[in-house]
Amino acid sequence: MYMPELGITLPRNSALTRVAAALVLLASLAAAQTTNTNQGAPNAQTPQAEPPQNSAPAQPANQAPAQGQPAANQPATNQPAGQSANAPGGQANQGQAPVGEDNGGFVFRAESREVVLHATVVDDKNRLVTTLSKPDFTVFEDDKPQQIRHFQREDLPVAVGIVIDNSGSMREKRDAVNKAALDLVKASNPDDQVFVVNFNDEYYLDQPFTGDLKKLQDALEHVEARGGTALYDAIVASADYLKESKLQRKVLFVVTDGEDDASQESLEEAIHRLEAENGPVVYCIGLLGEERSRRAKRALELIAERTGGEAFFPPTLDQVDDISKNIAHDIRNQYTITYAPTTPKSVGGFRTIHVDAHAKPYKKLIVRTRTGYYPGQETLGAGGEN
Repeated sequence: MYMPELGITLPRNSALTRVAAALVLLASLAAAQTTNTNQGAPNAQTPQAEPPQNSAPAQPANQAPAQGQPAANQPATNQPAGQSANAPGGQANQGQAPVGEDNGGFVFRAESREVVLHATVVDDKNRLVTTLSKPDFTVFEDDKPQQIRHFQREDLPVAVGIVIDNSGSMREKRDAVNKAALDLVKASNPDDQVFVVNFNDEYYLDQPFTGDLKKLQDALEHVEARGGTALYDAIVASADYLKESKLQRKVLFVVTDGEDDASQESLEEAIHRLEAENGPVVYCIGLLGEERSRRAKRALELIAERTGGEAFFPPTLDQVDDISKNIAHDIRNQYTITYAPTTPKSVGGFRTIHVDAHAKPYKKLIVRTRTGYYPGQETLGAGGEN
């Protein structure tokens, strides 16, 4: 008798044959029982294929720093630069998000990419206009009209960076400038988050985000008044540090008395960085001497114009305080306009933005907002319309 299970041939009627047959029968019964037990059960014991080594995706070059790590261009400081919990908020995950429940299950709503504009409107006499409504505005991106999805004008808290020139030529001006900076904070929303950067040929974060007026005053009085003027580096680093705040609205208040002569960044690179990163509105005060006013003035004007802010050039220090209070009033009376761009996200290059406003009885209205952005920096929104 041939036993295929054992791979041998045995005599047909031998006792060994009967024993072998019994063993084979028992083995078959045991195998059948195991099959029935596992049938329909999750294949938990099936070994999974090992992932290939070094298969993790490469980190993007512009990835935000890990918790506790400073940003690449964050101002130098001997103090903590704020908790990572202050990382920018208000951004949802891509794809879809649960927005409620329906019969015990989640209701999902598709999300869309949105561009958020903070706009100041003045009349033909440069007086603030704060009574407009959504139909009074028209938004253009690359000369194409866009549908406004959200609109509001509320005095919302703002993240503010006070960026003050600490070069040698500012020594006799700092008292007046410090007072103006503090008066700006006093006239602002009490829930604003404010930090202080002093700069000469380097930049220093002398006070991380705070609402404590005494701490801000101490930081402003940290005057060394030496070295050159690394204005562009200080602005870019301060804009990077603003990302630590969860507040959507972000502003830089910059005071300098001279032309940049020490930055690694050029003016064009600095402006590009502010626009590419959907950066803050920048307000500038230039205390410029005649010998170098032309180039320095043009630089401050460009920075303010391209970010939706304004540049001021008072002839005397006595006017700085009033200017700072006017800036605070400007910030507290901005419109927030949100739209989903019609241009496909895959289309690269700089996208221009222009906003018009028309309303009776005004003959002419001027809207100040940023003049454009580089795609990929929009905020994720949940769609809908106000």
